[in-house]
Amino acid sequence: MRFDDGRDHSMTLFKRNFGRMVGLTLASVAAAGAAWAQEVDPELLARIEALEGQASGYVDNSYLFLIGGLIVMFMAAGFMCLEAGLVRSKNAAMQSMKNIALFSVAGLMFWLVGYHMVYPNLDFLYPEGAPDDATGFILGGWLSSTPITWAPGELTTPDGDYASSSDWFFQMVFVATAASIVSGTVAERVNLWAFLLFTAVLTAFIYPIVASWQWGGGALANMGFSDFAGSTLVHSTGGWAALIGAIIIGPRAGKYFGNTVNPMPGSNIPLAGLGTFILWFGWFGFNGASELAAGGVEAINDVAKIFANTNMAAVGGVLAAIITTAVLYKGKVDATMVFNGAIGGLVSITAEPLAPSLGSSVLIGAIGGVLVVLTVPLLDKFKIDDVVGAIPAHLVCGIWGTLAVAFNTQTAKGEDANGEEILRSMGEQFAIQGVGILACAIFVSIASAIIWYALKLTLGVRVSDEEQEVGLDKSEVGIEAYPEFAS
Repeated sequence: MRFDDGRDHSMTLFKRNFGRMVGLTLASVAAAGAAWAQEVDPELLARIEALEGQASGYVDNSYLFLIGGLIVMFMAAGFMCLEAGLVRSKNAAMQSMKNIALFSVAGLMFWLVGYHMVYPNLDFLYPEGAPDDATGFILGGWLSSTPITWAPGELTTPDGDYASSSDWFFQMVFVATAASIVSGTVAERVNLWAFLLFTAVLTAFIYPIVASWQWGGGALANMGFSDFAGSTLVHSTGGWAALIGAIIIGPRAGKYFGNTVNPMPGSNIPLAGLGTFILWFGWFGFNGASELAAGGVEAINDVAKIFANTNMAAVGGVLAAIITTAVLYKGKVDATMVFNGAIGGLVSITAEPLAPSLGSSVLIGAIGGVLVVLTVPLLDKFKIDDVVGAIPAHLVCGIWGTLAVAFNTQTAKGEDANGEEILRSMGEQFAIQGVGILACAIFVSIASAIIWYALKLTLGVRVSDEEQEVGLDKSEVGIEAYPEFAS
């Protein structure tokens, strides 16, 4: 189209008319949308909002598990650094490799058997649908009855409140933590293949059965036992297995001469310090993600408070260990005691990292730090050789942290409860916590003793004194961690 000026105005008119058309269309759509909103069923709108909220919570919860699991997996690196730093240089390569190997064994066994030992598979037990009162336990809730391979849920639809694979991954890194506790205690003299076989049984059966008592809805859960993230279920389980292993395997060659203790200092204290910091970091995933939900204001506030309490318990453990060692050793502060003081504080708060105040968290952790320092010489008195101090930090502090839950028990009688009612509630919870600790101690000790003794009578659990003298890097691995120094 041309006007008198001779120019073509076709495009100008097209743009003008097109703009008017778009504007009218948008206005019509807006009017129709407003009318539909007025006429639509309010129940339908509520259902749409509920579905949107459910999807958001599902994603948030799954992310919490995945990120928490990644952080807890990093704890494996922390254990490796701590242990490699606290063993002698001639055993550092062995200790590093052993931590990677045990993590792999734990992952395999938890997939094959362990997960459904913790969380019984009712679909497997009741293919046509489980009745309302069905459980996956036998013997009064003390034994899970579904040792079958785990498989993820459907990928195209939600599976409960979180992705099933995110939960499996998060639970798997927990079982690896229990195995790492044993690794440090029996270092420098355990036969590699015997240790890996014990790890396989621990991660497939021993730990999953104990965890099922609480987290799988078994006997301890029915009693009212409480262990938020595993002071007993994870750390004491690993601690009891480590204690029995240390007794059966025996101390390192040359560690004890009569009543004299021969110190065997670690090869790399800065590396052990790095390992402690990594473990400290990993505990935020360990405790924080154990909230198991992040899809709402209250849930994420709980996670944040757990982070704060976890940190302050470690602070209390460190400072208490510094003061206690300075008092006991005439002003000298033992770095390894301080490292384990941090770990002891963290283990102590793990049974209940949400309920306490920040001040209470510091106190709980501080008591854990003191217990670590006092337990180390006690073990030497009984000639129990714990290379890295895992028994004081994980077993003893796990017991303390589990008992401490009773002091944070909130009575159901509300604010009007009197002192007598509160004390009675605390006493009842204290007794329940004690039952849980005792059950773990008996089962794990007996099961561990059977496995360690069976390995001792068949494969052998201890390398020779000559191999210990040379170092496990040469005798078991074939590669030295520090060849230019060790040789």
